[in-house]
Order: sequence, then C-alpha cells, then structure tokens
Amino acid sequence: MRNKIYQTGKQMSRWIQKGTDLLRYAAARKEDGIDGILVTVGLCIIALLLCVVMKDSLTDFIETIVQSMTEKANLILSGPTA
Repeated sequence: MRNKIYQTGKQMSRWIQKGTDLLRYAAARKEDGIDGILVTVGLCIIALLLCVVMKDSLTDFIETIVQSMTEKANLILSGPTA
C-alpha cells in the first residue's frame, strides 16, 4: 500500500513538472506579428507630415531654442557677476 502511494506521488510530481514546463514554454514563446511594424511606419508617416506641414513653424521653434540656449550658455560661461 505504501509503495503504491509513493508511485502515485511520483506520477503526480511528473505531471506537475510537465504542466510547469508547458506553462513556461507558452509564456516564453514569442509570436511573430506585424503590429509593431505597422505602428512604427504609422508614426514615421505622422512625423513626416508634421515636418512638411509645420516647416516654417518648426524652423522658428528651433531658432528660438538655439537662441535661448546660447544666451543661457553665455551667462554660465561669463561666471558670477558681483
């Protein structure tokens, strides 16, 4: 009787191990998909359209940022004024 319980326990242990292995395999498996590619292409198209449509505004924006950074850098490089 005790030997039969031991064998049943070993079988249960093997089944649990197989189930655990199957779950690990299913969780680690990666599906090939096109979703990421479509999102990337879509975002690139939107960025390109924004650059074309807002070309003048973008130029003014970049010039403003560069001017502001230059002024700030000159203040930092001039050192403390007393």
